[in-house]
Amino acid sequence: MSSVAVLTQESFAEHRSGLVPQQIKVATLNSEEESDPPTYKDAFPPLPEKAACLESSQEPAGAWSNKIRPIRASVITQVFHVPLEERKYKDMNQFGEGEQAKICLEIMQRTGAHLELSLAKDQGLSIMVSGKLDAVMKARKDIVARLQTQASATVAIPKEHHRFVIGKNGEKLQDLELKTATKIQIPRPDDASNQIRITGTKEGIEKARHEVLLISAEQDKRAVERLEVEKAFHPFIAGPYNRLVSEIMQETGTRINIPPPSVNRTEIVFTGEKEQLAQAVARIKKIYEEKKKKTTTIAVEVKKSQHKYVIGPKGNSLQEILERTGVSVEIPPSDSISETVILRGEPEKLGQALTEVYAKANSFTVSSVSAPSWLHRFIIGKKGQNLAKITQQMPKVHIEFTEGEDKITLEGPTEDVNVAQEQIEAMVKDLSHRMDYVEISIDHKFHRHLIGKSGANINRIKDQYKVSVRIPPDSEKSNLIRIEGDIAEEYGGVMVSFPRSGTQSDKLTLKGAKECVEAARKRIQEIIEDLEAQVTIECAIPQKFHRSVMGPKGSRIQQITRDYNVQIKFPDKEENPGHSAEPGVQENGDDAGEGREADPGSPRRCDIIVISGRKEKCEAAKEALEALVPVTIEVEVPFDLHRYIIGQKGSGIRKMMDEFEVNIHVPAPELQSDVIAITGLAANLDRAKAGLLERVRELQAEQEDRALRSFKLSITVDPKYHPKIIGRKGAVITQIRLEHDVNVQFPDKDDGNQPQDQITITGYEKNTEAARDAILKIVGELEQMVSEDVPLDHRVHARIIGARGKAIRKIMDEFKVDIRFPQSGAPDPNCVTVTGLPENVEEAIDHILNLEEEYLADVVDSEVLQVYMKSPAHEESKAPSKGFVVRDAPWTASSNEKAPDMSSSEEFPSFGAQVAPKTLPWGPKR
Repeated sequence: MSSVAVLTQESFAEHRSGLVPQQIKVATLNSEEESDPPTYKDAFPPLPEKAACLESSQEPAGAWSNKIRPIRASVITQVFHVPLEERKYKDMNQFGEGEQAKICLEIMQRTGAHLELSLAKDQGLSIMVSGKLDAVMKARKDIVARLQTQASATVAIPKEHHRFVIGKNGEKLQDLELKTATKIQIPRPDDASNQIRITGTKEGIEKARHEVLLISAEQDKRAVERLEVEKAFHPFIAGPYNRLVSEIMQETGTRINIPPPSVNRTEIVFTGEKEQLAQAVARIKKIYEEKKKKTTTIAVEVKKSQHKYVIGPKGNSLQEILERTGVSVEIPPSDSISETVILRGEPEKLGQALTEVYAKANSFTVSSVSAPSWLHRFIIGKKGQNLAKITQQMPKVHIEFTEGEDKITLEGPTEDVNVAQEQIEAMVKDLSHRMDYVEISIDHKFHRHLIGKSGANINRIKDQYKVSVRIPPDSEKSNLIRIEGDIAEEYGGVMVSFPRSGTQSDKLTLKGAKECVEAARKRIQEIIEDLEAQVTIECAIPQKFHRSVMGPKGSRIQQITRDYNVQIKFPDKEENPGHSAEPGVQENGDDAGEGREADPGSPRRCDIIVISGRKEKCEAAKEALEALVPVTIEVEVPFDLHRYIIGQKGSGIRKMMDEFEVNIHVPAPELQSDVIAITGLAANLDRAKAGLLERVRELQAEQEDRALRSFKLSITVDPKYHPKIIGRKGAVITQIRLEHDVNVQFPDKDDGNQPQDQITITGYEKNTEAARDAILKIVGELEQMVSEDVPLDHRVHARIIGARGKAIRKIMDEFKVDIRFPQSGAPDPNCVTVTGLPENVEEAIDHILNLEEEYLADVVDSEVLQVYMKSPAHEESKAPSKGFVVRDAPWTASSNEKAPDMSSSEEFPSFGAQVAPKTLPWGPKR
């Protein structure tokens, strides 16, 4: 049953007072009722007895009497299903564990919830989340945002309702986002838009939109009505594609909010003007009642995997059936195992609707093609080119490649799937004949070097040889690397056979077309010649400089290897740096271990850098390496400037080191040294030295400037003038400080040892003198000022002062004077003091006396009018009151009790009296 809550002006007044007219008793003032005082019980009704309270109470009150509620489990488990068409990462044939697994790991670390992923038969993603409720809700929101494709929609509600969606401190908005797993963006207050944007899954957007509209309806000042309608009949009220409900809303001007299918609510909320709302409710009720009478249901079984075909993209298939047959098709939720589909409609239409349901369910099929998983990327082609040829011909076919499985899944219209399957099988057959792979074993600790920074090394190999290199993730600790690719593409299908391992043969066999074999033979000979020209040389650089030679993240060495096409190997770090001598080595059959020591001038093994490549390239690379060895120079810098060069938390010196690519060493403070050392490449040292000396010159200039700015000048000024020099809220002295770029210090009133008449000015000498002159000018003007008392009738003071002192400030600004009115309780309430220059004071006094004369005439007229209007009955009411009288009081029935003493502070204690507010001549304080 529905109800309309409409407040009229009269009902609002009744609601506010808590009474209705029938409950209000009006006492007639006849003589009989006036003469009989009320009884004591009527005037002071007794409180209910304790026993009576206990008898009337069905349940004992109190916090301890509540029934003990069962303790709920703190850890919950929820399963979320992401349909295939809404999965963000469909191609799981990726390097490592795949992006989905990485994202789930991040979500677990961030929220504290536990996630488990599984792939359903329909290729949908099922995610089981366990943990505390708050953690599960946060994880759900992240899953939707990062693993499910996002859509967005807008909902318009009045701008003044936006704050109710946000809630106190944004709590309601956060709760709504968690509950619906969406992102809700509300326009800023200064944005005139009333559109709220919701981003998330289709189901989440529907839920969030419904909740936002409900919040708005609660705040709407128009009439609101809620109508209970069984969920199964909502599609008939909405109509195909929501056309029917939109038509009713447009015709009646009423907002109608029907819960979306994903929200388990039955009430439909109406918001609008009273009459139009009633029309809309009546129309909806009529539709509901007609459908309840005329419709019936049938239940049929449809495979769970075919439900999505019956639903169609964005529910379009269900809307088509409703539009053509007038039958509503109810599909069980995706997380339910039920396969029962219910059709609801008029009996003569159910047959047609059932035919369409089966047609849509069987219009799509699922098939698979066997193909090794390593061939998948070649079937897809570069940037999906091969696959695009098929999907362009048959756009309704969905082709799914599953990571780690040797099959390809096809889904779509039956005829199109058969054609696509034939094409993919032909591609698999062709690729299987001309593609192959080889597996090699490399210790997994070297894999990261093989990959290189950001995959640079492995990508270069892939691009150069047109192959795919599959490197296992670190977590597997596997040494096996697989290389996949076309075995004979560049030279027209030439097959190259290497000798079997274990044989002593050094011959290669080439098979193919004559001209192609010749081209391949020449290319192999070029490779052999290049390998034979390779040499290895040594470059001795002390190990302490190796890090500097490498550069940031090895950038300098990488540049040299690219420029000269060489390989550079650095030695391992020396394990025992204290032992410089190395054991002797056997050479030419002589034993170097007896009686011989290593040459102290020869380089240590840990200093030797090995360069491999063509001889001329190696020599050039060696020179480039030696040029990277850093050198050190010393620069004289006064010790007192060192801390400024270092800067706050080392920021200054770090900036110079980064700018000039050098290392700057500042000596420890206790050494009191003036020498700063700069270490780096010779090419950078000159720039770094020049930069350091330039910084020294800047610091010295700042020191000189600080000395000039520290000039102090003191002047003697009577303390009574200090407030005027400072000005209201410091306005005057702030103007002097800004205008003359000085600091003005007044004496501390609480410091008895400090002269109270001394004002100190600090800054450049010429600026302090100018500021001094400005202050003395103000003092000179103040010394010329006079004060005069003028009698001014206190009845016109408030009017002369004006609201919040606005009128009196205008007078003071106009005549350049200060006017003070007497405080409350002053001996002479009419005495007003005017201070300023003599001529200004005289003019100001004339002005306020003229105002007094004008205002007094109004005051006198007002007082006469009040006397004339005063009622004579007012005088009669001054007769003494008999007080409050009651009959049958307890103290009259028994001699042991006496009437309460109203003058007793014990029987009638005082709860304090109100304090009259203090009035000020300038009006209330702000």
